[in-house]
Amino acid sequence: MLEIKGKNIIDINVNGTIKSVVVRPADTLLYVLREQLGLTGAKNSCENGDCGGCTVLVDDMPIKSCHMLAVEAIGHNITTIEGLKNEPIQNAFVEKFAIQCGFCTPGMIMNCYALTKKYPHATDEIIEEWMESNICRCTGYQEILEAIKSVSS
Repeated sequence: MLEIKGKNIIDINVNGTIKSVVVRPADTLLYVLREQLGLTGAKNSCENGDCGGCTVLVDDMPIKSCHMLAVEAIGHNITTIEGLKNEPIQNAFVEKFAIQCGFCTPGMIMNCYALTKKYPHATDEIIEEWMESNICRCTGYQEILEAIKSVSS
């Protein structure tokens, strides 16, 4: 990390590629992803960690990027929705009509992707517990649950 007049040049691993970015100490990972790297899949919604719209994976665990400082990402692997390529959960969201307005969808898919990787045979209780961290204002969640169950073995 190199400091230049209150800013730092840091290297972060995003979607398998090392990116150098100039950040202020208080810049969130969400801000850097959207404003510096142009990765707008993570949504800037509540900015206090309640909605899950900004969910990304940090070392394969879902994290709300509005709560993580960019400098905390040094040395970690960050995966955004742009880094997923034709994963079964993405296809399941389409097939099960789990998308309405689409605003929450990237964060929801990132959380569901991590869930299905950690718990390939997730029970209803595990699915419900994991999904408490993401809010969808358009659906009744039934289609989202069906999408998750369709990719669980």
